[in-house]
Amino acid sequence: MPSGPATAANATAMLNGRRCCASSTRSIPPTATEEEKTMPTIRVDMFEGRTPEQKREFVKALTEATVKALGTSPEAVDVILTDIKKSDWATGGVLWSEQKK
Repeated sequence: MPSGPATAANATAMLNGRRCCASSTRSIPPTATEEEKTMPTIRVDMFEGRTPEQKREFVKALTEATVKALGTSPEAVDVILTDIKKSDWATGGVLWSEQKK
């Protein structure tokens, strides 16, 4: 889930370990079946520059592997991709944008 304040009325949030919609008017707790539909959430940080097609193929493969390994349904798997600039990522105290090739 992205950090920081929600900027959209339908932003998702975590409440007592359950994903809920900020605009939801649900007054009863979700059933176990509904809970299972919201997990797992996989977050991937990677350098920017991948095409939408590459990302599409990646999240499909990640979802398929998660379904196989955890025995869940594809609809239960959330994948959040975060593109990071090389100038915003460092390893060993050196920014990736300044590392020698």
